[in-house]
Amino acid sequence: MENRCEWACKTEIMGKYHDEEWGKPLHDDQKLFEFLILEGMQAGLSWLTILRKREAFRQAYEDFDVLKVSLFDEQKVEELMQNEGIIRNRLKILASINNAKRFLEVVAEFGSFDNYIWKFVDYQPIVNRWESLSQIPPKTEFSDRISKDLLKRGFKFVGSTIIYSHMQATGMINDHTVSCFCH
Repeated sequence: MENRCEWACKTEIMGKYHDEEWGKPLHDDQKLFEFLILEGMQAGLSWLTILRKREAFRQAYEDFDVLKVSLFDEQKVEELMQNEGIIRNRLKILASINNAKRFLEVVAEFGSFDNYIWKFVDYQPIVNRWESLSQIPPKTEFSDRISKDLLKRGFKFVGSTIIYSHMQATGMINDHTVSCFCH
């Protein structure tokens, strides 16, 4: 087996995610929305927990159709709170619905969320050259700037660390270690 980032070798699901998704530039608004919601849901939890619940999230969140999520009402919130397949945190669920509405506002202003978010890195992935996992920061000036802008626009659960994870997941930043075959 080729060399992988250290964290990706822990479980099969993490390895698959690492090999097929993490760090690959993503420009599809639906997928960008999915990762925004999932990263917010991860706050205080492990990414492995989120990956294990991802299919349940896709079902509960209408395959991350941002328009449908933006229309979720109190009845849907209660339904989600009863769904054992997802993270049942009322604040995170309410934030995800709020973020769908804010996401649509960004799309209306910029034409797509992709146009908005990628402008922060001049539409080019930042390729880091980390030799070990311990060198990778939890946040950067880029994630600080994006987080502040999203918060100003009314988004929730978009702190700098969450946004840095989003940037890694969507390939805005390539944080694969230099020994990894994905680097």
